[in-house]
Amino acid sequence: MNQQLSADDWTGQGLKALAESGFTALKAEPLAKAMGVSRGSFYWHFADLAAFHAAVLKRWREIAAERIIADVEAAGDEPLKTLLRRSFGARLDLERAVRNWAAFDASAQAAVRAIDRRRLDYIEELLRKRGLAPATAQARAQILYWTFLGFALSGPSITAARLRTMLDELLAMVSA
Repeated sequence: MNQQLSADDWTGQGLKALAESGFTALKAEPLAKAMGVSRGSFYWHFADLAAFHAAVLKRWREIAAERIIADVEAAGDEPLKTLLRRSFGARLDLERAVRNWAAFDASAQAAVRAIDRRRLDYIEELLRKRGLAPATAQARAQILYWTFLGFALSGPSITAARLRTMLDELLAMVSA
């Protein structure tokens, strides 16, 4: 590479490696090789592997929650429907990889718990805005989230048309 790499370049490559190969790929040497640089560049930006892992998890939280929520809010029209289509329509390799990592690593587990809480709170807020009582919104938010997790972890893809039909039905179920 002709240009100086940034910490963002490294975390981006880390997310790519994580999604493609799992958390065991999050090491300086294979990442440096994939990027065509020396390990020295890695250690210029990160004190150690733990600091890099923390940066990767932080970026995942930004991508998997905050960016999606911002996009849904910007869309304005039917936010719950937009959220469902965006979440269920996304490539979920990274979601599966981070959750697998969390089974073996306390920091990843804490990141997953934090993002789960953030997502649940947001779904609950959207349901309350649709007029549901707080307890009902909380219960339905949990059911929606469990549905998403089941979908994300199951892996098999379905056609876009079938997914839209299923999401419309899911939206009708939680809005009734």
